[in-house]
Order: sequence, then structure tokens, then C-alpha cells
Amino acid sequence: MTETGKKPPNNHLKVGVIGGGMAGSTIALQLAEQGFRVTLFEEGRSLVNGPPICHLHAGGNLYREISDHQCLQLLEQSIDTLRVYQHSANIRPTVVAVPKQDPGHPEQLLPRLTLLQSHYRALVQQDASNAVLGHPDNYYRLYNRDDMEHLAKQDFPIHASSADDWMIPVAKHLNLDHFKFPFVLVQEYGVSVFRLAATVSLSLEAMPNSQVLTQACVTDIQQDTESLQWEITYQTLSPECDDLISQTTTVDYLINACGYRTGILDDMAQHKRQRLVEFKAAYVTHWAENQADWPEVIFHGQRGTPEGMAQLTPYPDGYFQLHGMTQDITLFKDGLVSSTEQSAQPVLSSRYKNMLRNGWQPNDIEQRTQRAIAHVAKFIPAYQHAQVGGPPLFGAQQIPGQDPSLRAADVSFAGQRYARTEIVKASSALTAAERILEHLVKEKLITEQQSGLGLNWEARFPVTKQLNLHDIVTKAEALAKERQFPAALARPVGAVPDPAIS
Repeated sequence: MTETGKKPPNNHLKVGVIGGGMAGSTIALQLAEQGFRVTLFEEGRSLVNGPPICHLHAGGNLYREISDHQCLQLLEQSIDTLRVYQHSANIRPTVVAVPKQDPGHPEQLLPRLTLLQSHYRALVQQDASNAVLGHPDNYYRLYNRDDMEHLAKQDFPIHASSADDWMIPVAKHLNLDHFKFPFVLVQEYGVSVFRLAATVSLSLEAMPNSQVLTQACVTDIQQDTESLQWEITYQTLSPECDDLISQTTTVDYLINACGYRTGILDDMAQHKRQRLVEFKAAYVTHWAENQADWPEVIFHGQRGTPEGMAQLTPYPDGYFQLHGMTQDITLFKDGLVSSTEQSAQPVLSSRYKNMLRNGWQPNDIEQRTQRAIAHVAKFIPAYQHAQVGGPPLFGAQQIPGQDPSLRAADVSFAGQRYARTEIVKASSALTAAERILEHLVKEKLITEQQSGLGLNWEARFPVTKQLNLHDIVTKAEALAKERQFPAALARPVGAVPDPAIS
């Protein structure tokens, strides 16, 4: 063992991972933790900086339109994510509310919730370490009108420590006449993109067999037809930051984790693939008058209409992240584009590409954020006093195939020694890493023992599990500041749940 507690490389396989988002960083981390030599290329200044990540979909209850199968996948993947990235979790429940004008009804959610609860119970029976969402008997709870009217008369707790505590601000601030009953409280937690980024960054820095190249733009990939190795050509800034330096390196296996630009590498490698890319944004707001601990609240609505779903995600110090699934807020006109027969890379409009490259104009930030505030204020009238709290969290999300409602996806393979990650949700990243390791075993590039797949999650990530919350939060706050976001977005929400109430 090395001084970092990590075993030295266990074979000579060298892996290149292009793209340092959630998928690429997680895959690089798991491969490095198993002792493989990994080089991670990221064009930006830091890792895990892309589409807004805020919700751990432990059952997919935000999405009425997806299949039960996808919901079960998301539950399993979220549990795995909490076991590996335990310090990234924001421990607060999610409340699902159905407005009266919505064609759906809360009772329609119950069969799925019962299915998810049963599956969660089975997973905990298989392995007690899976009980990261509290006791399975308390996976969800229903609140009828009498319950809500009773809670509306209660004082705000100093800190929320029970299901009822979390529900009090909802009961006090919503006009109950505008909603169908029951309300549903479910143990879907939040996740901090900044603490995720901090975790992978600190872990990869601690391992001598991993190399992280930031501000590194890959310009070409070529595969040798005999050795099957890949030559990667990339550019970095000179130490004086006044010139680009072109370099090459060779790897035995190539992983395309380029997110919404995955098709660019597919085209270089001459691998066709159907996919969609969707430009989306969430908005950072500050509600200074708020003194309560809020759960996340989902107001169901029909996507793409003026009454689209609203999502209120809480952070410390009165900061909230907002989604509004309308084309004036989170969705964008012509923001969903498809690949073609000629190219695996969907082409966004020049406006959106410019925003991804250079950021937003102040007027656009103000206008879109105010629309998000107004959308949420339709359900929480006092929210009209909230203000812009920072720049939007935004990015382009790839979706493999042609189904824009797909949420559970992980990785696909093409040619030889080439994998492409295709996650839609952050919790799918570990599944993608597992499937790549399984593929490496199948191709006899590594052994089953070298893959580590027979180990539990904690044993697969010894370096990551040594990190402490203080160091992760310190790094996360620095990343938030570097990206011009409030430090509050990097800080934990809630606490380890009491099994009696979670």
C-alpha cells in the first residue's frame, strides 16, 4: 500500500477519459481507485461543472411520465451514489404537491411509491448499508388536508428534525384551497454539485496513478489498427498563458465522457449514434425573509406549458434553486436538438453555444430568474419577494436515442476499446463505471479480481472514503467562489436522518 492507502497500479492498462463532468470524473475515480493508470482530460478549469445537479432521484418521483423500470433503476443508483459520495448529500425530504388545475391526482402516485418502498426494503434486507434513505417503512408519508391545517398552526422549529417539521413551512405558505390531497413527503434527497466536484477532485489528486489535465482541449483521436491503442492529441496553455501547446499521449482504452459534445468524438472515431441534446437552466435566488428549513417542493405540471412543473430546492442562508418546466424558464425554444445521419453531434443554435462558452448576459439572467420567481410565487405567494441570488446553473444534457423523457441511462460501446458515457442523471455515473469495468473483464483486458466488482462500494473507494466533510466543504466553497456562485450552495443542508422520521 502507498502512503495514501492506495495500492499501486495492478496492471499496465492505461485508460484515457475525455470529459471531466459527473460521468467522466466518477469513471476516472473508480478506475484509479482500483489501481489503473488513468488520464482525465477536461477543457474547463475544474471538474463536474455542467448541467444543474441538485436532486438525487431516489425513485424518480419528479417524473410522472417515466416507466416504473426507470424509477427502480434511479432508486438503486441513488443508493449507490449516497454510499460513495456520502458527503455530497443534502439530507432533506422532497414534497410532491399536485395543483388543482393539473390533470393528475396524488392518488395516482401511490402504486409507484408502494413499489419503490417494497424494492427499497428488499435492498436493505440484502445489505444493511443500503439504508441510506432511512428506514424503509418511512420511505414516504401522506398528508391530508386536516394534517396540513394542523401543521399550519404550528411554530417553525429552530431546525427541522422530523417529517412534520419539514412540512410546516409548506403548510403555512401554500394556499391549500389550490391543491389536491394528499400531499406526499418522500425521502428523495438533494445533492451538491460543488461537493461532488470537491470529492472527485480531492480523491484524484491523492492518487499517484491518476493524472487530471484541466484546460486541456482534445483536438484529435486516432486508433492504431494493429495495437488498438488510441493516440490522443490535445492542447493546453503554456505556463505563461500566452500560447497553446499541442501534445499527444497514448492509451490502451478510450472513454468518451464529453457530455453534450459526445458526438464530436464519435465523429472523430467514425462511430454513428442517435442522440438528443437539450439546453436547460436552473436559477439561483435569495429569499431573505425566509427563516424556515424547507424541504424540496415539486409542484407537478405539464412540461412545456405555462403551467409546467415548478421545483423549489433549498440551500442554507435563504438561497433556493428554481426550475420551471416552461419554455420561458428552464426549457428553451429550439433548445432540444437531434443528431443526423451525417453527424452524431446534435447542433445547438449559436446563441446557446455562445452561452455555454461565454456565460449569460446580465439582462438574460435577470429576466429568466424573475420569471422563475414569479412561477414559484403562483404556489408560494411570499416568494414574490425573492431576488436574483447568482448566475444560473446551466448546461446542455445529452439523451441517447430519440426519447426526450429518458432519465435512466449509462454507457454504450462501439468499435474496439471505445466506450461512451450517456448518463442523463448524476446518479447513473457509478452504473456507467461498473459497466465499463465489466466490459474490460469481458474483453480480457483486466481480470475479475482486478476490476474490484466483487467488493462492496466502500471497499472499492478507499481513498474517497478517507475524505472528511470539512475538507470537502472547504474545497467546495472555493469552487463555488471560483464559479461566481454563493458559498451557501456548497454547504450541507439538513443532517443524518432519524430512522423514526425518515
